[in-house]
Amino acid sequence: MEISHILNELGEDRSLYFNAVSPPIVQSSNFVFDTFEDLRKAFEDEDSAYLYSRGKNPTIEILRKKLAALDGAEDALVFNSGASAIFASVLANVGAGDHIVSVDKPYSWAWRMFDNMLPRFNVTTTYIDGTRIENFEKAILPNTRIIYLECPNSNTFEMQDLEAVARLAKERGIITIVDNSYSTPLHQKPISLGIDLSLQSATKYLGGHSDTVAGVLTGKKDMLQKIFNEQLLNNGSGISPFNAWLILRGLRTLPVRLQHITKTTEKVIGFLKNHPKIERVIFPFDENFPQIELARKQLSGACGLLTIVLKADSHEAIERFTYSLKHFLVAVSWGGHESLILPQAAGIAPETFDPTIEKHRMARMYLGLEDADYLIQDLEQALTVL
Repeated sequence: MEISHILNELGEDRSLYFNAVSPPIVQSSNFVFDTFEDLRKAFEDEDSAYLYSRGKNPTIEILRKKLAALDGAEDALVFNSGASAIFASVLANVGAGDHIVSVDKPYSWAWRMFDNMLPRFNVTTTYIDGTRIENFEKAILPNTRIIYLECPNSNTFEMQDLEAVARLAKERGIITIVDNSYSTPLHQKPISLGIDLSLQSATKYLGGHSDTVAGVLTGKKDMLQKIFNEQLLNNGSGISPFNAWLILRGLRTLPVRLQHITKTTEKVIGFLKNHPKIERVIFPFDENFPQIELARKQLSGACGLLTIVLKADSHEAIERFTYSLKHFLVAVSWGGHESLILPQAAGIAPETFDPTIEKHRMARMYLGLEDADYLIQDLEQALTVL
């Protein structure tokens, strides 16, 4: 299916809403039924009819169709945050006493669920270096139910061979879940590589304007139907119609935004790699990235998220550099219109800062929709303070 059709036409029947070009926000909590029979069927399956917007809603339905098609999946669910999508995908597939294999240092809220919440139900997690398939083979136990992946991760961008992991998991009857937030469905297709459930933070590139929080989960219809009934409805973790509309708006410009950001990133990385105050740049398509061959095989592109290692000898120097930037905001997240920076030193007490530890000198950067030269000039003047 052509991406232009998905983003601009799929799921949109304008005859149903006054021939409006943009779908309306159906900001209704509930819906009317003409017969007992229709109401009875809706009670039996809330995903088959518009009953109550905690579950199914016309605006959200259009978004679900587009997101499923983008991922090449049978169905999609949209949650009120990426963390909700992670929670629902995992909780739906484990029971008391089960075991999870996860890549090392996953997204913080996945990590907290594995370490703080699930142990209360005797669910254990083994963390591994996911860059080698043999590490998965060694970590699997008889009670392993989920392999949790993050590819690439969002700090140093380690990847997993999704096709190899999916093949291993299917042989053992294990569910695979991957966080695809870094790449979006435009640059990586986990479902086509055999992964069972693909999730992403729609807060990032899909929304694209830093004005909404949402999460997406895609996969087979039967798996998502179970999650819809048991997690989304029970937890009330579905997205609101207004936020769904904001993501629909963001999808219209997704390809052109990613193209612009990609070009900007290439130019900025060229500047950073040749600057004497930068020790190295970490980026999946950099020639020195340890997994560049896997990146070329598995990703069709990478966008604006990269990490730099600063040549800095103190916590104060990194803080001075950070706040000398005039056009980068100091903030978490990525994928919006604005450029951001997030130094690791911000989470380290000054007295424990150690310049010999590379991680302490790392700063994650996101390059937004500004002009590349505009950002380079800002970086150049700020790096002088180091």
